[in-house]
Amino acid sequence: MNEEIITLDHGGGGQRTAQLIEELLLPAYGNPALNALGDGAVLDLEGPLAFSTDSFVVSPLFFPGGDIGKLAVCGTVNDLAMCGSVPKYLSLSMVLEEGLPLADLRKIVTSVAETAKRAGVQIVTGDTKVVERGKGDGIYLNTAGIGVLRWPGLTPDAIRPGDVVILSGTMGDHGVTVMLARSGLLEGSTLRSDCQPLHRLAQAALDCGGVRVLRDPTRGGVATTLNEFTENRPFSICLEEDALPVRASVQAACDLLGLDPLYCANEGKLLAVVAPEKAEAVLSALKSTPGGENAAVIGHVSERHPGRVLLRTGLGGSRILTRLSGTQLPRIC
Repeated sequence: MNEEIITLDHGGGGQRTAQLIEELLLPAYGNPALNALGDGAVLDLEGPLAFSTDSFVVSPLFFPGGDIGKLAVCGTVNDLAMCGSVPKYLSLSMVLEEGLPLADLRKIVTSVAETAKRAGVQIVTGDTKVVERGKGDGIYLNTAGIGVLRWPGLTPDAIRPGDVVILSGTMGDHGVTVMLARSGLLEGSTLRSDCQPLHRLAQAALDCGGVRVLRDPTRGGVATTLNEFTENRPFSICLEEDALPVRASVQAACDLLGLDPLYCANEGKLLAVVAPEKAEAVLSALKSTPGGENAAVIGHVSERHPGRVLLRTGLGGSRILTRLSGTQLPRIC
């Protein structure tokens, strides 16, 4: 029996397109806003909103701990959560390559639906296009999201000397896992991507008060994200090497590949800069929330060396951490 695949007809706007929507997408994502099948979703929202969009081009499409569908939902949900909002609605656009197995598409659609349900968001509008064989990478996804702003004012400009830097878990799990999955070196490994929605962890931290800024350290990792905080600002951030949470398997893989976990991508961790009097409460709240069990204080904000991120090594020295230079790993999210 021939394997069912995506054909150009699926993107032509006719019978095959309708079949894809009615037999695959609506059963997975159906809700009143989407079921209307209008040119856009009509939503009832009040007050300030957060809005974010992102595109996903990961290779391979499936990896331990996730897939491109889960990644797409988590990516936009997490960006909304880092803005201090409660994520509510997503759009989903798919660019499919001719020849993509329909079985793979069904797995991805199911993953999107399951992750959206876990994150408490609805897919309310979307689009599907098909490109010729060889003109894509199987499937590209774009999600845009809307959240209701609940905790305004989260910005690096709010950071003050003496503040505490907290990371919600281990570094580098996603980047290392995808790299090894792509190279075929994962056999027998326990490595898994950390891909997960961060809305509950963000809420746990924000409900404690004292959070200056939140960010999910994706491409470029923790070091690059912290440089975004300090760049052209009158403070520095000093990290303690001995306090950085890294799984032994991730560290071993980084040593083998010549990578630094501080620059490896994460898809299920948040960075929080917190007022010192609230740091203990925020850390405890993160540790008590699923996905934050390995949260740790990793550094502090200082007036010395403004505009810099520094790492105090286990030997008592220090080095400057700059932004990631170049691309550590393409098509990772």
